[in-house]
Amino acid sequence: MRFMMIVKATTDSEAGKMPSTELMQAMGKFNQELVNAGVLLAGEGLHPSSKGARIRYEGAARTVTEGPFAETRELVAGFWLIQVQSKEEAIEWMKRCPNPFDGPSEIEIRQVYEMSDFGDALPPELAAQEESLRARM
Repeated sequence: MRFMMIVKATTDSEAGKMPSTELMQAMGKFNQELVNAGVLLAGEGLHPSSKGARIRYEGAARTVTEGPFAETRELVAGFWLIQVQSKEEAIEWMKRCPNPFDGPSEIEIRQVYEMSDFGDALPPELAAQEESLRARM
C-alpha cells in the first residue's frame, strides 16, 4: 500500500521561514531511516503558496488564481510518499518523524489509490494503458 504523508503548512512555512540546521539534520536522519527500511518512494518540501497558483475547472473553462492563499491550515508545505503494509505502519513511521516546524504542526496520512481499487469501473484496456505509462516513468 502506498500512503502520502501531507505536511500541513503553518504561518512560518507560508512566510518562507527556513528550518533550523538542527531540524534539517533530524529530518535527514529520519529520511535515511525511511530509505534504509525500503519504504520511501518520494519526499519533498514545497515553496510557500505565494509562489504557486491554482487552476479552477468548470466544464471547459479554466480560471487561474495566483497565490498566496488565505487558509494556511488547508495548505500543504511538503510530503512523503511511502510504501508500507498498512495504515497502522504508516502511522508508526510518522510518529517517529521529527516535528516539521518549531511550533504545533500536523501531518495528514492518505492512502493512494491502486489500480485494483477501481474494480469494474476500470476496463482492461485502460488498466493496460496505465500500466504502460507507469512502466515508462
